[in-house]
Amino acid sequence: MSRSSFPSPVSRRSFLAAAGAVSLGAALAACGSGTSSGSSSAAKTVSQSDIDKAMATPTTITFWTWAPNIQDEVALFQKKYPAIKVNVVNAGQGAAQYTKLRTALQAGTGAPDVCQIEYQYIPTFTITDSLVDLRPYGASALQGKFVDWVWGQVSGANGEVWAIPQDTGPMGLLYRKDIFDQHGIQVPTTWDEFATAARKLHAADPNVYLTNMAANEPAGWQGLMWQAGAYPYVMAGKSSIAVNTDDAASQKVAAYWGALAKAGVISTDPDFTDDWYAGFNKGKYATWITAAWGPAFLSGSAAATTGKWRAAPLPQWDPAKPSSGNWGGSTSAVIKGTGHAIAAAMFAQFLNSDPQSAAMLASKQSFFPATKALLADPAFAGQTPAFYGGQKVNQVFADISGTVDPKFDWPPFLDQVVTDWTETVGKSLADRTDSVAALAQWQSRITTYAKGQGFTVQGS
Repeated sequence: MSRSSFPSPVSRRSFLAAAGAVSLGAALAACGSGTSSGSSSAAKTVSQSDIDKAMATPTTITFWTWAPNIQDEVALFQKKYPAIKVNVVNAGQGAAQYTKLRTALQAGTGAPDVCQIEYQYIPTFTITDSLVDLRPYGASALQGKFVDWVWGQVSGANGEVWAIPQDTGPMGLLYRKDIFDQHGIQVPTTWDEFATAARKLHAADPNVYLTNMAANEPAGWQGLMWQAGAYPYVMAGKSSIAVNTDDAASQKVAAYWGALAKAGVISTDPDFTDDWYAGFNKGKYATWITAAWGPAFLSGSAAATTGKWRAAPLPQWDPAKPSSGNWGGSTSAVIKGTGHAIAAAMFAQFLNSDPQSAAMLASKQSFFPATKALLADPAFAGQTPAFYGGQKVNQVFADISGTVDPKFDWPPFLDQVVTDWTETVGKSLADRTDSVAALAQWQSRITTYAKGQGFTVQGS
């Protein structure tokens, strides 16, 4: 399974500070006063005859991806377009790849034609005008094939299509049915019920926690903010941003989890560590608040618990308005400066929208689909894995995907944001101190950084 779907066990550090990286301030000066999503008008549409000519011309494009064994999907593309060869390169995962990409862009040489980029990092590259708007190559016609909120993650304010969705991570709850049954716990449908269950379970068995809220995991936390209705980052043009990480919805999340951490009825262990894996296998955690990639990941990491897990939607703040957030997932983006824009754009579109290729991404890489057709396909949604007692887990998460708010946006300096979270809110969870007060610290640090990079921060 691709690690694009899961966070790194090490907190991501800002690649903007890497050697050769340009500051956002310099990028803002270079970009002028355009919109937050780049060009305000669509580039001229490429004709079908130009596309046909390019796809029949012997060409080699380079594709950076950390997805394992993706050569099988690439082979499908090359079978359809035998003149086009795709050079697949693993340039590292997440921050490691982004650092190399930034360095190559600054040097003006060595960048790929197509690059795997996570949704949350798209603004980091659009603000520096590093991605190709794919509308001239017919990408807009694909919109109806993808889940609405997912398409929103790759779209610009003026209709630009910055990347093609590949996989997603709508958030849900994995739980130990045996532990729930043993202690008479019903699957919580509200966060109040979840808190009550957390206190009941830990009182009955001090060695078991209802869940673990990892103090090193900003991605999962931001997914919970998303579910709660927070809009922490709202761009207004390329140089203006509203930072709302300390709003009422965010405070609700922080107060809730901070109280459970202070009470000691949940754990705050770092995730994706040896001890964390052992905790699942030994029954330390009765649930995992995770994303749609979690079921496949857990079944490979906690084999000792086969048959004991089930899936459910997240508990709700308002059961009358079911909602979820997203954690993870990635895209295929065409990098500015490519000498083969048509071939690159056609590859990005084929890889993720061709039914056979999309199905292979779900089966071979265990990517959770971004296409409506695959989410509705009984061959996918109807699977009954033994690890989950025969439950149709994919169907559970497919249903959850329809409740994700399409309006959530990301900042163009995410590395700084997640570093600041780990050192403020994350630290408050680990230290069992005031998480609401830590939100204010987080907000202050982000605001100071944004201003230092030349942004106007609204409301500050």
